Amino acid sequence: MKTSVVILSIIVASVYSCQSKQEPVVKEQKKELPRWKAPKILAYEIRNAKQWLQDSTVDAAERAIVIAVNRTDSLHFIKMDSVVVPVDLSGDIVSYLPFPLHISYLKDIDKIVFFSYATQTFAAYENGELVHAGPTNMGSERHPTPTGLFHTNWKAKKTISTVNPEWILKWNFNILNKGGIGWHQYSMPGYPASHSCLRLQENDAKYLFNWADKWVLEDKSKILVKGTPVIVFGSYDFHVSKPWLRLVNDPHALDITEDQLQKITEPFLDEILAEQENRKEKSSGV
Repeated sequence: MKTSVVILSIIVASVYSCQSKQEPVVKEQKKELPRWKAPKILAYEIRNAKQWLQDSTVDAAERAIVIAVNRTDSLHFIKMDSVVVPVDLSGDIVSYLPFPLHISYLKDIDKIVFFSYATQTFAAYENGELVHAGPTNMGSERHPTPTGLFHTNWKAKKTISTVNPEWILKWNFNILNKGGIGWHQYSMPGYPASHSCLRLQENDAKYLFNWADKWVLEDKSKILVKGTPVIVFGSYDFHVSKPWLRLVNDPHALDITEDQLQKITEPFLDEILAEQENRKEKSSGV
């Protein structure tokens, strides 16, 4: 009987010992998404740019908001006359741009970028949650930016335009290889003025440069994996006043709704999800 008890004790001790050596189960931590702050009041007024800049109480974050609202950069802003200024600048910059913070329809899409021609803004989403947004200056009337679904291809921190060797493009990410079209940092006068590309402020171009995924090539002529999906949509009326001037009379005049973005995405959803699954399979070596 004693022998049986000793053997049983050894077995129990061995089992306990094996269990104690097992690696603890580590739960995958979800990425913490931004918590955007909205202003108490959303309203706009027309101000003189130079006079507004001379206000000593205006800080860098507030200047960045106003520059973005006017779809320009700091160098061009100081040359402007009348500009649109939010009455309350206590919110995050995305609160003054037209894209929604959440889109349920996009919950299965890991990453996607939208460029709105009509509002001259862009937004990046992860599983339907807004992670970044900003102003853009897209193609001019003579050289419009094509619309539809694209994917990010190759990228370069600095490259030279194939159209004009004097154009130095920083944080360039191509979305149409044969057309030579992509987003990058470049002069933003406050209206669509590019040669079809999507101009961005430098901080936004750098963010998207690091955030979006490149394509993967099997050889020089075959794409193995496409990059992050990019949808360019809408049109710009070049023969009327800048659309953001309408914000003074209606602060929601340029709002882009969840339903609108769902309708814009629906025709491309199957392709986007198929390419996303392809990337995961190729990445895991399947």
